Amino acid sequence: MVLALKDQWIWDSWYAHDGKRWHAYFLKADKSLGDPDLRHMNVSQGHAISDDLVHWEHLGTCLAPSTGPAWDDKTTWTGSVVQDADGLWHLFYTGARASEDALYQRIGHATSTDMHNWQRVGDGFCLDLVGPNAQHYEAEHAIGHWHDRAMRDPWVMRDPDGDGWLMYFTARAPGIAEPNAGGAIGFATSPDLYTWTLQPPVFVGGYGQLEVPEVFELDGTWYCLFCTAAQHWSEDRKANAGVPPVTGNHYLIADNPRGPWRIAPGFFDGGLPCRRYAARILKTDAGPVIMGFDDNGRETFVGHVRDPEPVVVDAQGYLHVASQNAGAKSYG
Repeated sequence: MVLALKDQWIWDSWYAHDGKRWHAYFLKADKSLGDPDLRHMNVSQGHAISDDLVHWEHLGTCLAPSTGPAWDDKTTWTGSVVQDADGLWHLFYTGARASEDALYQRIGHATSTDMHNWQRVGDGFCLDLVGPNAQHYEAEHAIGHWHDRAMRDPWVMRDPDGDGWLMYFTARAPGIAEPNAGGAIGFATSPDLYTWTLQPPVFVGGYGQLEVPEVFELDGTWYCLFCTAAQHWSEDRKANAGVPPVTGNHYLIADNPRGPWRIAPGFFDGGLPCRRYAARILKTDAGPVIMGFDDNGRETFVGHVRDPEPVVVDAQGYLHVASQNAGAKSYG
């Protein structure tokens, strides 16, 4: 009962609840490409709905790269969906240009009244690594140091301490000699979802990249879920994590969504090969669950989203994937 397509791979996913049902958005690409590594540059976004996170109705493609020269004419990668006070839905997503070989990532914005047909706001582009706070980021492609200019995977949420909105994204910090110590969680703020101000990162270090961040609160503690690969652990992290490097999902922990954030002990949900990547924690009536795509390595890549599994919080506030298999249990 996994979230899967017969002729397409699915990988990164994100979710929204409309008050009645779940909406899943996900990256997808044709299996006819043959090599799963080619999926990243042949991508579109899919949409499916569910009452229980287990049984899914696919609604087809909801966003694809722009036609003709545009800031997102090569890729429309991972994002998040929120609803404003007037009921309008907003999609924030990652885009990249063909003319830049998709090496520079930026954040885009689209809106919808039905959660499926998305219209770009203006030219769709809403945030880049420019302005006074760009100095806190690897704002140009550090060729030979890292493989791209990272600014992707926006996670947008209401500011719990104000009337505006917060955005977190995958980024890198400048001037750090060890490439795997330069990963960062970027940060931006907005009063209205349309005008965004780049802020300094809320976290730097530990890994070369902290992909697909998701910030949420459970029982008064704030968590920033992210995913990373075994080859992107810093030397300090490898020496002090208490577990060997694996690929998968881990998290930062804080008392406030603005931080200060710290890396949680050990590693939350990983393996070699990776069982689940680009995970999300969803709050359901039955409690929090984790969902992410089945990776299993390049040679045996799976490319579907695994069924939800329950997550528990221990007495110290740390997260654990419950040992039992969630199977076909419903999560409304």
